[in-house]
Amino acid sequence: MGWLEFTAALALFLFSYAIPVRPPVRPWLVRHLGLGGYTIAYSLLSLAILAWLAVAAARAPYAGVLPHWNLLRWAPLLLMPLACLLAVAGMMRQNPFSFGGLGLRAFDPADPGILAVSRHPLLAAMALWAGAHLLANGDLAHVILFGLFAGFAWIGMGLIDSRTQRRLGQGEWNRLSRNTARLNLARLRPAMLEAVPAAAVFLILLILHAPVIGYQPLPW
Repeated sequence: MGWLEFTAALALFLFSYAIPVRPPVRPWLVRHLGLGGYTIAYSLLSLAILAWLAVAAARAPYAGVLPHWNLLRWAPLLLMPLACLLAVAGMMRQNPFSFGGLGLRAFDPADPGILAVSRHPLLAAMALWAGAHLLANGDLAHVILFGLFAGFAWIGMGLIDSRTQRRLGQGEWNRLSRNTARLNLARLRPAMLEAVPAAAVFLILLILHAPVIGYQPLPW
């Protein structure tokens, strides 16, 4: 039953990410829910499925893959603040390249903000989250879970870039994307407007991790 629940939760999560990026689906949802309503509803649904998936992975039969080094348990504490910053900043700015974004700040090709770091900040945040938790959890279910998430996020960046480039045309793509990157963390320059709520999100995740996920994230 443990592996069956894990497989079902994983399939539902991947389905929930694959459908909204398809061209006919997201515009229809935005038209009926509004951009803010779509983003909030989609985020809440994703979080609910993610919570179930985390519980299902914990219930799966244990099979060790990676060594239990205490040093690896620090990876989430070091990388999750960066993942929270990418996610929060990505939600605060309109994004013509990828899904997400509440549209509070319009996209400017000359000053793309967080999109200079990644055109896909939510996927970049997922890749960091997955990589950090893969290192900290060495059993088979979590290696499959977080390895698939990291691969899905990285491959998704390329697929969405290719689709958006075809939709916009080469000239418009070059104009809009000239100061952006698929992923370049060296360009990260967090503003207080983004860093403060990102820090708040990280602290909330840290506090809720044990009561919600059932695992103490602090390595001491």
